Amino acid sequence: MAHLIDAPARAAATADGIATQRAADAVAARSASTTVIKPSRGWVTLGLREVWKYRELLFFLIWRDVKVRYKQTVVGLLWVIMQPVATMLLFTFVFGRLAKLPTNGMPYPIFAYSGLLPWQLFAAGLVGAGTGIVGSSNLITKVYFPRLIIPISSVVSGLVDFGAAFVVMIGLMVYYDVAPTIAVLALPLFVLLATLTALAVGLWLSMLNVRYRDIQYTIPFLTQIWLFMTPVAYASGLIPPKYRLLIALNPMTSVVDGFRWALLGQAEPFGTEFYISIGMVGLVLVTGIAFFKRMEKTFADVI
Repeated sequence: MAHLIDAPARAAATADGIATQRAADAVAARSASTTVIKPSRGWVTLGLREVWKYRELLFFLIWRDVKVRYKQTVVGLLWVIMQPVATMLLFTFVFGRLAKLPTNGMPYPIFAYSGLLPWQLFAAGLVGAGTGIVGSSNLITKVYFPRLIIPISSVVSGLVDFGAAFVVMIGLMVYYDVAPTIAVLALPLFVLLATLTALAVGLWLSMLNVRYRDIQYTIPFLTQIWLFMTPVAYASGLIPPKYRLLIALNPMTSVVDGFRWALLGQAEPFGTEFYISIGMVGLVLVTGIAFFKRMEKTFADVI
């Protein structure tokens, strides 16, 4: 009889022991994977290793940006094609037919589109990076992750749109019988330069937008002004020599010239202006990341 009475007690004790052991194992597992968040020290740490550690989240945010952009749209990716094509047709009528701007012997539609292609990549990345932090306020205030992932994902997601719009460029090259040369292998270099330029400027705009919300209204205005400061609708050869070094401070000048060289066989862009543009992008990008890392710990409080 005593044996029968003790059996339930022993079973209960065994169950409690198993539950306790499982709880201890769970605590140990959590302790082993705990992330300790510390304030950054100095200006050298850019936190790129931490971004790589959260690469799965980065890929998820890129996919989210692409998916949300065309969710519940009628024509989907066709919007990516329609925007530069419509702008190309407008530029062809105004600058090609009316103003009759020179295009170095190239038909104006393909000349304009070869400039609009990298510009659309840059402009979309700039707007996305500049407004991404404020737009992701719900995520920022709930969980920790490197905030640098948000502007990076906004810029990189634009490569999907770029790929879709590039199909039109191939069609124009076939229609106008423009064969690519070996220079087309350098095209990824200029795609990278356009992407880094958008990220560099977007980082500074995103930090300002967190503090001053009216920055988000100035970004489209800034983009429009920047468009006409870049030789998209006109050839860079029309710029007087005395302004060449000043224009070189705009990295998109080298990007557009690089695209036209790689795709259409125009003049090589690898001059003094090109290396000035590279240095400008590097300076703005490195300082932008450094200041961004210094400011990101206050984003959740300000937003």
